Order: sequence, then C-alpha cells, then structure tokens
Amino acid sequence: MSSAASSEAPAPGDPGRPRVAVVGAGIGGLTLAAALARVGVPCTVFERAGEFSPVGAGLQLAPNAVRLLHRLGLAPRLRERAVRPVAREIRRWENDALLSRLPLGEECARLYGAPYLTVHRADLHEALSGVAGDRVRRGRSVVGVESLPDGALLWFADGTGHRADAVVGADGIRSVVRGTLVRDAPVFSGHVVHRGLVPVERVPEAADPPRVTLWFGPGRHCVCYPVSGGRWLSFVATVPVGEAEPESWTTEGEPAELAAAYRGWNDTVSALFAAAARTGRWSLYDRKPLAAWSSDRVTLLGDAAHPMLPFLAQGANQAVEDALTLAVCLSRVDRAGVPEALRRYESLRLPRTTELQRDSRGTTAATHLPDGEAQRARDAALRHAGDLRSMARWYGHDAMAVAAGRPPTRRPVTAEGVPAPG
Repeated sequence: MSSAASSEAPAPGDPGRPRVAVVGAGIGGLTLAAALARVGVPCTVFERAGEFSPVGAGLQLAPNAVRLLHRLGLAPRLRERAVRPVAREIRRWENDALLSRLPLGEECARLYGAPYLTVHRADLHEALSGVAGDRVRRGRSVVGVESLPDGALLWFADGTGHRADAVVGADGIRSVVRGTLVRDAPVFSGHVVHRGLVPVERVPEAADPPRVTLWFGPGRHCVCYPVSGGRWLSFVATVPVGEAEPESWTTEGEPAELAAAYRGWNDTVSALFAAAARTGRWSLYDRKPLAAWSSDRVTLLGDAAHPMLPFLAQGANQAVEDALTLAVCLSRVDRAGVPEALRRYESLRLPRTTELQRDSRGTTAATHLPDGEAQRARDAALRHAGDLRSMARWYGHDAMAVAAGRPPTRRPVTAEGVPAPG
C-alpha cells in the first residue's frame, strides 16, 4: 500500500482538535458522529454499505442511553417514533402466568431522569443519520488500519487511504479494526433468534397496555414490545441449534419453522408467530471480554469492543454510552493528546462493559431452564424482583457525567423529554 493519505487529513503541525475517522455507521458510529459534532471535533464516518436499509427490528432503550440521546437533540424524534412501555413483564411459556412485573413508565422517568423506550432500530438509525449529516461516507469498505507515530491510516478496498489522528472501530462483531488490535474470533452461543414485526391490530392483547413482555420456557424464550409509535409489535424468539451458522442481519427466517419450535406455547406467542409474514434469522455470537481494546491512535466502540448476547437488552445502550464517553474524552485534548484520551476512554468503559458481557452470557442458562425444581426456584425469586431501584447500577449510570468528572443529572424529564426545572 502506498503512504498516500486523504485530502481530509490534518495539516502537519496543526495542534488543533483531533480529526477522527469512524469505521461503521451503525447505532454506535452514528451516535459518536453526532456527539463529536456537538463538541466541535471533526469526524468522518466510513460505511461499507452503499445505501442504508431498514434492517433489524426493535431495540429497548434504557434510561442510561435515553438521557444521552436526549442531549444530542433526539427527544422530539424519539417522542414521535418510540413507545414508553408501562412495565416489563416476565411470564410463563405455556399458560402466560405472570412471574414478575417491573414498573417503567413515569416512575422510571422520575427515578432515573429519563424514560425507558422501545423503538424500531431503523427509526433510531434514521434520527441519528439526520444529526450526523454529511459526515457519513457510504460505499467505503475499510480493509485495514495502519498505525503511525502521530496518527493512523485507513485503507479502503479500492486502494485509497484516509489519514486521521484517531480511528474508531464501530464496525460490529466482525470488526476489521478489532482485527488490527487483537487476534480472536466470535463465539457461537448455540442459539439463533427470529426477529419479526406484526401490525399491532393483529395481536392487540400484546400491546394494551404498552409493555415489554418476556416469556421464559425450556431451552428458549420470546420477547415482544410495541415500536414505531405503537403501530407495530416487534418480537424476538430464540431457538437452540446444533451447529454454528453465519452471523448476518439479512438472513431470512421461516415463520413455520419458528411456530414449530414453539409448539405448545401460550396463545399470545402463537398468535404473534401466526401473524408474521416474514422473519429475519440472526445467529447469536459474542466474544470473550478484552483486557484492552485501544492503541495510541486506534480504539473500538460498541459490538466491535464488547459484543454481548442480547439477553439483558443493553447492547445498543452500551454503544451509546461508549460514544458519549469517547466524545467527552476527545473534546478535551489536541492532536497530541489522542493517546491519553483513548486510554481514559478505555479505563472508564472497560470494567462496566466487561461485567455486562459476562452477565449477558450468564443469563442464558437461567432464562432457558427446563421445567422442574430449578425453574420453580427461579420463578419464586422473580416474584420478588419488581423493584425499579434495583436497576440503579444500569439505568442510573450517566456516562457523560462520569467522563466529565461531575455528579450525574437525574432530574425528572418533562413530556418533551428534557430535564424538568429545579
């Protein structure tokens, strides 16, 4: 490869704000671009896909991420497209019996200063794209990263390069950027998930009142909640499989296969699957937690840094926390200070995400217990797990305040999604 660099590279000797290259325009990469724009740090996002498509289904956004998205100016869009569930309910697989109910709604907003939301991934992605604006370059496939004493070079599939002061890999579980820092591989969980969207009028009992419902059963579980302003129900259903399958957002599933895998489950779950015209099939992978994920000029974010199984619904939330943390760290340094900023970012984020990676993996067995003594003990414990304050270590965390070294803001939010006075 030649040493030619993009014309967007900073001029030699320029001591100003670091110029950041982000690889990947998913939720994490776009959130970082939006956050860097807010603090005046130049940023370019390089995305392999030539066009954005509405892939994926629903996301659960907890207060720890929602408060940060509000600070990026997304409150109006989230108010329009997202749903505020009143509770999270865990139920039995065969008879729909209620095992646990965690109140959300207004109580969550009062306690943690931001609401709990459910949203279609495409709606959140579109909102973030609007904030990131012309910082995104699509159809740019990164094939390598070369570290330099005072920066880094991105190399693209067409042989061109781009020089930056800092490179951030936000390119998912099969990250090219991660491969330049560590040699490891994704670990298959033994499960695939089927994702689907159903018009809410087809299964109204699952959306009135709006809530997140989880059904636990032997070897598998199903999650359902409303998205897109309450017009659709998003569901995710796990299925155990014997052999590893490719990880892809675009693999088609078979609704009939899913229905067969959940034969005998309660009427609401059966109705969801029967109403699905199509499903996406997504293999569940994670990776072992890293001891470090940065060099002097290169770092990772979101699934590229800490891919986790979705059983705690924190993957996207942690990517948002990463982005705001990194933006604060980079906003406080000049070009020469990038290594210090990346070290600080990693030190702030790695312990928290490592704990969540391990907890997400450990939750699998408890969620999928076969009926019997252990299952009955779990269900009895769940009946006492409805205290919203018990979620403080996750929902109460203010990543931006931690990065800035100031006390967190947890004032209640108004209907417009901004902190109330006082």
